[in-house]
Amino acid sequence: MTNNAIDILLIEDNPADVQLAREALDESKFWCNLHVIKDGESAMAFLRREGAFADAPRPDIIILDLNLPKKDGREVLREIKEDDRFKCIPVVILTMSAADEDTLNAYELGANCFITKPIGFDQFIRVVQSIENFWFTIVKLPRKEEPCNV
Repeated sequence: MTNNAIDILLIEDNPADVQLAREALDESKFWCNLHVIKDGESAMAFLRREGAFADAPRPDIIILDLNLPKKDGREVLREIKEDDRFKCIPVVILTMSAADEDTLNAYELGANCFITKPIGFDQFIRVVQSIENFWFTIVKLPRKEEPCNV
């Protein structure tokens, strides 16, 4: 791993979606470290660097599914955005839900964007690549060395 690499935390319990994200990022023009966590409790332990995650890097961006085991993605999003250490890390919601209620609730909790997962391989790859292109080409992200509560 290198300091120039982009650390992406993917919080997703569906192995097929994880594999699609890996494939999309493998074609990336950016050097990315993809960290996959499969449930909400482990996601918060990763961010807090607890237990097995003591050496976890601070992610540059979080891609979060809403429907997770152990701790729902909505709870994870709320905890991230209420914690001064993490609140400036962009959180992209990538979920099967297209419900207006879920979209509104995610934005109210502080999500930076909300994307409904497409059904098909090619469309899913394009969505992940467009997330990557937007967040790593167009947007200026905070440096990892700077705490969010500055």
